Amino acid sequence: MSSTQSPLTVDDSAVPTITIESSDYVPALVVIDVQNDFVSGSLAVPEAEAILPVVNSLIDLPFKARIATKDFHPNDHVSFAKTHRRQEYTTVSIYHPEDTERVLGIQQTLWPVHCVVDTSGAEFAPGLEQNKFDAVVHKGTHPSIESYSAFRDVWGRGQTELSTLLKEVGATDVYFCGLAGDYCVKYTAKDSIDFGYNTWVVRDAVKSISSDTIAWDEMEKKGVRFTTFGDVQVRLRSGSKS
Repeated sequence: MSSTQSPLTVDDSAVPTITIESSDYVPALVVIDVQNDFVSGSLAVPEAEAILPVVNSLIDLPFKARIATKDFHPNDHVSFAKTHRRQEYTTVSIYHPEDTERVLGIQQTLWPVHCVVDTSGAEFAPGLEQNKFDAVVHKGTHPSIESYSAFRDVWGRGQTELSTLLKEVGATDVYFCGLAGDYCVKYTAKDSIDFGYNTWVVRDAVKSISSDTIAWDEMEKKGVRFTTFGDVQVRLRSGSKS
């Protein structure tokens, strides 16, 4: 999980240019962080279990690719309160390891320990049809680098393999669901726009920490579109996004 950030200026020159033909419709599904610690563990999202049936129904639709993501932290990750010997839910400034002059700081909320490698909290939640995923993308693996987005870290310097996986199948439209709507889903969806994909968030397959609409407003302003399972089902069966 991640923190509330101050506004960032990231280096978009590293983002690959993707050409998408408007006549094509190649949908892919990305399931964000449906893990034990976010469903029922140390950093549980309210009512997270309620989305599992909808997420599984999405997984069963004829997407070109079904990709899952996981927070996958070392036990001394920079987002953990215990790493800084501070109280949970307080904030500190963090810096990229290469930022030796400590120029670009980000305000990091300090979370309970969560989704640590080789612990049950990092595993997929029981009942999730994980055997149907084509790939699993791990994020937040560097002890000193925070990653909300499944595409890249908060500084925009390091990328995961997610966009490569999507390009390999020729994806034009990417549908996101999972946890949490106001953190990792939001940042991944916003980055998806930057990477050139038609981007959709399936609202009835997402739960958020906050009940306000701030994250949804941010996504909409960025160009993310919202949909529901029923609408996605119709689109995929008809082979058209319209």
